[in-house]
Amino acid sequence: MQDWEDIRRWRKERRAALIARRQAISQSERQRLNSLILKLVEQRFFETLKSALVGFYWPIKGEIGPHALIRRLIEHGARAALPVVVDKDRPLEFWAWHPGEPLDRGVWNIPIPAERRVVQPTALLAPLVGFDGAGYRLGYGGGFYDRTLEAVAQKPLTIGLGYEIGRLPTIYPQAHDIQMDAVVTEQGIFPSPPRRPTFDEDPHGEGSYVSPPCFMHELDPSFVGLQPGDETASEAVGEGGGPAKPSRKTCDR
Repeated sequence: MQDWEDIRRWRKERRAALIARRQAISQSERQRLNSLILKLVEQRFFETLKSALVGFYWPIKGEIGPHALIRRLIEHGARAALPVVVDKDRPLEFWAWHPGEPLDRGVWNIPIPAERRVVQPTALLAPLVGFDGAGYRLGYGGGFYDRTLEAVAQKPLTIGLGYEIGRLPTIYPQAHDIQMDAVVTEQGIFPSPPRRPTFDEDPHGEGSYVSPPCFMHELDPSFVGLQPGDETASEAVGEGGGPAKPSRKTCDR
């Protein structure tokens, strides 16, 4: 399958099926897998990450939640940053943030640091909808991570976090798809081999990219270091400690 329109259609179908399978995992099993995957990341990468500036995400739609790992890394000297969408066609900005610092609403009601302190992560934890054995990832189709990784002068250590059920024979990688340095699932850690040739892409077509953070309004409020009723917490998280209501504006999926 080399026709770009066929590949885009296939990716859309695979994306929907994989998200449905992921969300069907029971809460208890998800917690078990989440703990196992974070333990594997810590065992292999802790010494590197504890001295890094780590870009991370909040989990949505059953993704692996990196909260516990990020908190532990910060306790051992790491710094952290959150992605901020500045324009739908531009790379992400990463703004420095520490648990307990005030948050504002960004695009699509995503909690972002109240203060714009742009930093360049030296390591990046990236959520996976799907992935293949070459380390290419399938996301929601927004393109933010690929554009961001391509734009930086020095690519950060990029670690994809996902479930083994997301493994695919290939995602039919295109010129804009960028490999992860490692993929971590409950089955282990899989370093990516050297980049293989990509399929030809229609230069005038609309690319299908990786997972955007545009659903991060579905966050776990326990990590932000704020209490229900706090003004910033209610703005960023929503009434009663639940997720903030999404705006009418939606992302390119």
